[in-house]
Amino acid sequence: MKAKRVAPKSVDDYIAGFPAEVQEILEKVRSTIKKVAPQSEELISYQIPTFKINGKYLIYFAGFKNHISVYPAPRGAQEFKEELSRYAGGKGTVRFPLDKPIPYGLITRMVKFKLKENLAQAKAKAK
Repeated sequence: MKAKRVAPKSVDDYIAGFPAEVQEILEKVRSTIKKVAPQSEELISYQIPTFKINGKYLIYFAGFKNHISVYPAPRGAQEFKEELSRYAGGKGTVRFPLDKPIPYGLITRMVKFKLKENLAQAKAKAK
């Protein structure tokens, strides 16, 4: 019988549940997001690390056995179409395989895109 994983109470708890080499990657993804959106709030939602800004979800990331996922991925945005097509994932998810270099620059651009989108939506809603 497989041991049931306990729901993490914090992002630190979540990351601590992975092997050291994956923890390193997850920490770097985390710091990449924080660098782009230092004003965001870090929390656990759907049992994975999440960043929220102005009460709205900005970006999620998660670790798996063979990959790291980041979502929502702007797969429909023209400037990301070609680059994201190289990676597996669903409509709004991108999976970065652990056996290849993690594209932190791409993650930075994705977070900047989502941040700009969120701020534009907040501005439109305020009008």
